[in-house]
Amino acid sequence: MKAAVLRQRKQPLEIEEVDRPVHAVDEVLIRIDACGACHSDVHVADGDWAQLAAIIKQPLILGHEIAGHIVETGSEVRDLQIGDHVGVPWIHWSCGECEFCSSGHENLCLRQKITGVTVDGGYAEFVKAPAAHVVRIPGGLSSVETAPLLCAGLTVYRALEHAGPLAGQRLAVFGIGGLGHLAVQLGKIWGAEITAIDVSDAKLALAAAMGASRLLNAASANVVKELRSRGGVHVCLVTSGAKAAYDMAFYCLRPTGTLLVVGLPAENICFPPILMTAREIKVQASAVGTRRDMQEVLALAAAGKLRCQVESRRLSQVNQVFDELRHGRATARIVLTPQ
Repeated sequence: MKAAVLRQRKQPLEIEEVDRPVHAVDEVLIRIDACGACHSDVHVADGDWAQLAAIIKQPLILGHEIAGHIVETGSEVRDLQIGDHVGVPWIHWSCGECEFCSSGHENLCLRQKITGVTVDGGYAEFVKAPAAHVVRIPGGLSSVETAPLLCAGLTVYRALEHAGPLAGQRLAVFGIGGLGHLAVQLGKIWGAEITAIDVSDAKLALAAAMGASRLLNAASANVVKELRSRGGVHVCLVTSGAKAAYDMAFYCLRPTGTLLVVGLPAENICFPPILMTAREIKVQASAVGTRRDMQEVLALAAAGKLRCQVESRRLSQVNQVFDELRHGRATARIVLTPQ
């Protein structure tokens, strides 16, 4: 099969012919229709995450927002059939036995396998996956529009859902890209008053179309002054991978406000402890999401309440796509198609 393979960090992916995966008795083989290109893939390819270096598979087929159709099933698979429309997310497998899995936090399983990181992912024509961890895609949703929801949609959903009731709260979304425009939609669904912050007027226009009531261009406006003049915000969600976005968001919070960590800068972020304590600021991170979270995200999409702005590209264009992601030029969530 054709695949985009990462053989060496900081080098372009290579389009190669590789062996088609052979599934186990409890796995399915999926013909891939679409795989979202996530900035996390760029971080892995560029070697930005030194903390994960020891577990990253080499060579590696990246990609963890996979949608396609089952073409083969293992002998022990009962609940899925050939032809089913399914997705494979970031969490490839979790043990189901540890304290985190047992308490509803399978996304924190210490034995988890990660699609496109510890096992081969979806920048290819086929992928194998444990039947228990693939997700059914509801009727009416295409693979291209669904693929980004398996990470981008899932991640912001879990972050905002765990931030508490948003109705009547002031929510600021920093970075209106693939994750940010979905966060704006979710904030609107849950009744928040939404301010969108970006350095691109085009992305801010997208945020307005998605339901943001206030738009601030960080390149020309004093975002902190503007938001603090209105009492600060209850929740800041940072989807940007820029450290500067976190530095700005922290100072926009009202006392008892919550900073949601979603975007992943290559460098560490740090906040003044004296201000965190004086204002009782909460800093809360979100690690993608569980299978239950995923079902809820797809239900919103199937009901027409959540839609991802997508742009489809050929798998052979993956290195060009990565350059666009590195420089923040992507205005929609890019999806790679192998066929």
